Amino acid sequence: MQPIVVQHISKSYGKVNALRDVSFTVEPGELFGLIGPDGAGKSTLFRILATLVLADKGQAFVNGKNVVEDYRAIRREVGYMPGRFSLYQDLTVEENLRFFATIFNTTVDANYDMIREIYEQIAPFKDRPAGKLSGGMKQKLALSCALVHRPSVLLLDEPTTGVDPVSRKEFWEMLQRLRQRGIPILVSTPYMDEATLCDRVALIQNGALMRIDTPTAIVEQFTTKVWAFRASDTWRLIRDLRAYPGVESCFAFGEFLHVVMNADPEKVKQDLLAAGHIDLVYQPANAGIEDVFMALMRAQTEMS
Repeated sequence: MQPIVVQHISKSYGKVNALRDVSFTVEPGELFGLIGPDGAGKSTLFRILATLVLADKGQAFVNGKNVVEDYRAIRREVGYMPGRFSLYQDLTVEENLRFFATIFNTTVDANYDMIREIYEQIAPFKDRPAGKLSGGMKQKLALSCALVHRPSVLLLDEPTTGVDPVSRKEFWEMLQRLRQRGIPILVSTPYMDEATLCDRVALIQNGALMRIDTPTAIVEQFTTKVWAFRASDTWRLIRDLRAYPGVESCFAFGEFLHVVMNADPEKVKQDLLAAGHIDLVYQPANAGIEDVFMALMRAQTEMS
């Protein structure tokens, strides 16, 4: 049985189409990533799966149970981390954990093996109010609270947003270990580099899924040539490249700009040098998830 099944889900808020005919499945033991920027529809989908919001159209199932008809059973079986920190900030770390265990009619001791590895990192701060924890510590506490009732499915909505790079890395290492225990995980993120840490990903923009596959397969299917440009004045280079005839897209990736174009790169370089750019270099670039996402987003915009 597939732990998560989404079938043609649509949801609107007034004139805003938050989700548009979204369908996908999550396999047993899979770490599935929903990748897209803010406002793409990720949180709305998570709230539907967590039985907090009703879809306008379509159906969704968690562990074979309908999110509308069987919402009570689903709430007992799912561990849900919303995008916004939602624990009680005036309660201590330990008090929050015990509170959430009590809600599910269990105890921390009964399920301590589920959270031991995570909780040991925040145990030194167990008497500190949750509101006074760092961003990374807050997320570790939230994950502990989501796991304390031994859920069979995890729904994690942007768990690494707003935390430092070290905490992001630690959090994903924790997710990989949970995945090894056989827990299916649906996780969303706006960070494209985190896509490579998932078994499969769905790229979402404007409420619609643009591509579903493994990160490797998504990149391999992208055969367009990408060039990397760099100069001393990055912002001026972006402006001039985007205005250059034949340039389809130009976006910043680290110290370079990734450029897709129907133009001779050497001629482009000479024209940019003539325009006064300094320390200008270019080279072939390996396409990544970001390049694919930008291309799909551009195609989606052209079709709409």
